[in-house]
Amino acid sequence: MIRFLFRRAAQGAFVLWAAFTASFVLLFLLPSDPVLTMLGADGQGANVDPVEVAALRTEYGFDQPVWLQYLSRLGAALRGDFGHSMSTGAPVTTEIAAALPATGLLALIAVCLAVVIAAGIAIAATSTSHGWLRRFLLALPPLGVAIPTFWLALVLLQIFSFRLGLLPAFGAEGWTSLVLPAITLALPVSASMAQVFASSLDATWGSPFVQTARAKGARRPRLLTRHVLRNAISPALTVAGVTLGAVLAGSVVTESVYGRPGLGRLAEQAVAAQDIPVVQGIVVLAAAIFVIANLGVDVLQARIDPRLLSGGAR
Repeated sequence: MIRFLFRRAAQGAFVLWAAFTASFVLLFLLPSDPVLTMLGADGQGANVDPVEVAALRTEYGFDQPVWLQYLSRLGAALRGDFGHSMSTGAPVTTEIAAALPATGLLALIAVCLAVVIAAGIAIAATSTSHGWLRRFLLALPPLGVAIPTFWLALVLLQIFSFRLGLLPAFGAEGWTSLVLPAITLALPVSASMAQVFASSLDATWGSPFVQTARAKGARRPRLLTRHVLRNAISPALTVAGVTLGAVLAGSVVTESVYGRPGLGRLAEQAVAAQDIPVVQGIVVLAAAIFVIANLGVDVLQARIDPRLLSGGAR
């Protein structure tokens, strides 16, 4: 188990480095100047004081060679220091810490809802004896995957907020304000989970040990709860780990549409303002959450199937 965890931790460290490096390269490839954007200047910088521009370049290290900027930022990131926001002047960690709880709560509710929806569709589709119902249920996940998050959010707003007036459209006041954003995030994610879980359930139902138990007179509900679910859950767990990354990515659009504070909205504002320290901090945090979630999934899978510890099942 120690070697297994060490391998996963090494992979996680590589993912974090790759996320930091990719964000650094992409941000510095942008054609606009972050200092001029910060000052609200036009593309040529004709409306600002050159002395002020030079001072800000020095303050944020933009006057250094790119390779030195990269090493300096990487070293600071390893110490947990992402600098200060170019927009507000506040420490990046403070900005992220203020936005994280709202997105964390929304993501948790969305993931739980996605798991319930996916499990319900997959179990119902693979357990029913009615062919038409199975075909109908299995047609839902591909449709869900194809739905754009932005479009889904607008449709839910139009129906449940503007027409029926059942739920608030914008803001973060009370639990009811979480309903539509959580559904918006959960539906597309649950679709991919349902596809994988249904395929895994079908394969498990057709396995020899299930057929043997059925021949001995075991009833279908008992087979499902005692044998099938336990053996079919491993692929679904893998998708559940990836799901968290999809939810965090979807929160950028969702929080913007619903006017909710959180990491997604902070990321959108930081990208628009070319606030490099904040963008890098959010990217690394999202990668860290993704790594931790997948490490937890790997440990669960290893407990369910010990062969994974030696790589035998992979």
